[in-house]
Amino acid sequence: MNYNEAVTYLQEQLPMFQRVGAAAYKADLRNTIELAKLFGNPELQFPSIHIAGTNGKGSVSHLTASILQEAGLRTALFTSPHLTDFRERFRINGQLMPESFVIDFVKQIQNGPLQKEIKEISPSFFELSFIMGMLYFASQNIDIAVIEVGMGGRLDSTNIVRSILSAVTNISFDHKQFLGDTIQKIAWEKAGIFKKHTPVIIGRSQDETSEVFEGKALEVETKISFAEDLISYRTDNFNQTGKFSFSFENQDYMGKSPLLGSYQVENIRTAIALIQVFNTLEIYEKISPQLILAGIENVVVNTNFSGRWQILGQNPIIICDTGHNEDGIARTMKQLKEMKYAQLHIVIGMVNDKELDSVLKYFDRDAIYYFCKPNIPRGLDAEILASKASAYGLIGATYDSVGSALIAAKESATAQDLVFIGGSTFVVAEVV
Repeated sequence: MNYNEAVTYLQEQLPMFQRVGAAAYKADLRNTIELAKLFGNPELQFPSIHIAGTNGKGSVSHLTASILQEAGLRTALFTSPHLTDFRERFRINGQLMPESFVIDFVKQIQNGPLQKEIKEISPSFFELSFIMGMLYFASQNIDIAVIEVGMGGRLDSTNIVRSILSAVTNISFDHKQFLGDTIQKIAWEKAGIFKKHTPVIIGRSQDETSEVFEGKALEVETKISFAEDLISYRTDNFNQTGKFSFSFENQDYMGKSPLLGSYQVENIRTAIALIQVFNTLEIYEKISPQLILAGIENVVVNTNFSGRWQILGQNPIIICDTGHNEDGIARTMKQLKEMKYAQLHIVIGMVNDKELDSVLKYFDRDAIYYFCKPNIPRGLDAEILASKASAYGLIGATYDSVGSALIAAKESATAQDLVFIGGSTFVVAEVV
């Protein structure tokens, strides 16, 4: 068995939600709990920082892991989905899990002594991937893990980790068919990661969610903090330079971020707030403001972070971003309008369970569109997307692949134009 065969086997186990959608979703923790017991509960062998939210949880996870690495802690990072390599989901100090570990794990579940028990559980792709990641982390003598929630929180497989700190970045509409059709219901699902006496940081104070979070914190007898109450910030032309000033520990600290999306300021604030509270736990040596800023400045190098407002080319400038739900698209389009260019070109693709009306309304009617389908079973046909988009005044041609759409956009654009690629994580995955 080679690495690609091992990954294909995992993906075929009640196929991954990201590829096929609702058919792969399991609103239950029983499988994860039983699977973890079979493997000796590796997720309990190290402390974790657990991060949920609609948008920003991946960025906050990478930023937090980078800061912990700068502080000298051997730091594991579990995130999803991956962009190009399955092993992106499992990193230790930025290094990917070896291919050999994936192969050995699959051989074990296919032919090992637990084969019968695992078959009876019938775990999903995400459940198997999560347990594999926890086994790897436990085998590598890590100091701490940063664990990003897959979907929701309460019923997500990651919710069995031994967390010492939890965070929720923000709440907006996404996966309503699973998490609820109101902001309050979605917040309640995300708050399911709160644990007794485990401090919680909320990345964005929202009228619709604060009461939900405060109520859940009271229920589990833990302290809740809002990042904006702990950290204030100023920015200096952030979109282009990444320069910022954060005020914490009663002083101002200047820094520069390689993550240039304006929405990243909120994520940076959340990560700093996380570390501020982390320091109060007195489990590890206190992390200084200088190391916090170094972690932010070196996040791309430390964790190989990509796909968020990533600049892929110049003349014309080419930018991709994985924002795909209502809040993410709204912020992305707002930032595009603040930039200078002669003509905006948008390469866009989406998945077939997306509520198109909730996101298409935010797109720029003056842009030229290149509609395409991401290369996954869940991808939305480009013709259907173009037809829906036309009702919002979004006009362009359709293409049979993301690659051909990008080629057409680059051929049409002048050096003074801007080409944006997005609409789905899976569109971005084909260009980074």
